[in-house]
Amino acid sequence: MTRPPTSISENRPEVPTVTGGQILVEALRSQGVDRVYCVPGESYLPVLDALHDVPEIATVSARHEGAAANMAEADGKLTGRPGICFVTRGPGATHAAIGVHTAFQDSTPMILFIGQVARHARDREGFQEVDYRAMFAPLAKWAAEIDDAARIPEYIARAFRVAMSGRAGPVVLSLPEDMLSDAISAPIYAKPITAAGAAPRAADLETFVSMLESASRPMLVVGGTGWNQAGCRGLLYFAQKNNLPLVSSFRRQDLIDNRHENYCGHLSLGADPSLTERLKAADLVVAIGSRLGEVTTNGYSTLTPPVPRQSLIHVHPDPNELGRVYQPALAIACGLSEFGTALSEIATSTSARVGGEKRTAWLREAREAYVKFSTPSPSADKCVDLAAVVAWLDDHLKDDAIIANGAGNYTVWVHRYFRYRQPRTELAPTSGAMGYGVPAAIAAKLRYPDREVVAFAGDGCFSMYAQEIATAVQHHANLVIIVVNNGTYGTIRMHQERRYPGRVIATDILNPDFVALAQSYGAFAERVKFMASFPQAYLRAAAAGRPALLELRVNPNQLTPAFRLKDDPART
Repeated sequence: MTRPPTSISENRPEVPTVTGGQILVEALRSQGVDRVYCVPGESYLPVLDALHDVPEIATVSARHEGAAANMAEADGKLTGRPGICFVTRGPGATHAAIGVHTAFQDSTPMILFIGQVARHARDREGFQEVDYRAMFAPLAKWAAEIDDAARIPEYIARAFRVAMSGRAGPVVLSLPEDMLSDAISAPIYAKPITAAGAAPRAADLETFVSMLESASRPMLVVGGTGWNQAGCRGLLYFAQKNNLPLVSSFRRQDLIDNRHENYCGHLSLGADPSLTERLKAADLVVAIGSRLGEVTTNGYSTLTPPVPRQSLIHVHPDPNELGRVYQPALAIACGLSEFGTALSEIATSTSARVGGEKRTAWLREAREAYVKFSTPSPSADKCVDLAAVVAWLDDHLKDDAIIANGAGNYTVWVHRYFRYRQPRTELAPTSGAMGYGVPAAIAAKLRYPDREVVAFAGDGCFSMYAQEIATAVQHHANLVIIVVNNGTYGTIRMHQERRYPGRVIATDILNPDFVALAQSYGAFAERVKFMASFPQAYLRAAAAGRPALLELRVNPNQLTPAFRLKDDPART
């Protein structure tokens, strides 16, 4: 019997195939990703399965998608490269939106991956279906959906470049679940992406120096992201050589060593009123990296749009931010570290200090005011004095310690009395998101396990993601959480008392036993009722060898360092 002819397909060698999930994980590995944050979901199971075979990428499973997104955002702040988060469709994506919003307002590189319904079910309002391109359009730099597994490397490379270049920010990529299961030939992966940047033009630097030389009351406002150590050092050296006061924009205090003679405070919530007046009196404001947002400008009052009273030089990596609110006398579009390095070179060519006696006095007065404002006065309160707590930590933590916080009046004490020393040691949301501090601090401790990491949280702020203590315990993120317990949503209570005195509603909080709660998760925990007990309690927490929580009982009537209700024995 004659055998039938062999088909052509039988003679072909078998071509190995990979799934969309495997391609995605390999594309992330090719970009140097070593950690992803997630809450697992069935819509991206092929990705989870691929991560199982790639131990070089640690997978941290959080207890809530909002916390996972905050962790990824914090990782982006710390590294300058996109923090990575995976969530499932529908509820997972909507929960994670808070982290995307924070990354957008904070200019943090981040990529959120969302599992999506299968392609054949799109536009039928399938189970948990959402159009993520529409949903995240106002919250992300770019939102897209990957329809073809072969194009995954292309989308990943673009996402990294978009997230890091210009004004950094978040990217959202939707992943149809059937696309992740498609098996195709292995594609070519992009090499590691670096952020596109630009150096300042020589003509702009000449104009900058000329404007600075004619100013007697200049002020440098420093903020934004994209700085490196060399750029920060260069800026500080230039300020020192030119007798220039440096102030930080909202929650960017760590860009300049707060102990340096040229550092003069921060334009933040609870800012020093004398600093606000000094900014109004400046004849030249140089904003470097800062967008000059609502908080930094005290509701757009210290600098009035569209053309401020002060002469304005605005330096920003994204030309779209220049002239968006304020029309500057000089706009410079360039990388921030490149600008700092260029200033260092200019300062090096000048042998003596520049500025004259008027500028020297201007700087000295600003610095003296900052030192006075950031030095706490003794308190007669029987409760824990939060100013003294922060001052003690300021004296005893190492220079590279990382301080994280969320939102609430308790942060006014942290920002006022802690003196940051190094870049990327302040994790604080300019978006004003409650709950941010604890997840951010967990990410910091996982990124830098040998550094001290402290998370401050009010009782309301902590309750947003209290369950993430379990994540910290599971992944051995041995941070110290300081819960400031005053039994109220302090910020809103303060505004109520100012606008509607005596008409308190919805701001009192019935709290659990925070110590017992933390211990139930396996953390070390203590309650601190008096300031004298705090130092030893903190030392025990830091040496516990596991995540630790200290609950501070503070005076509920002291809503900020400067705003106190009439003492009520029932509330104290």
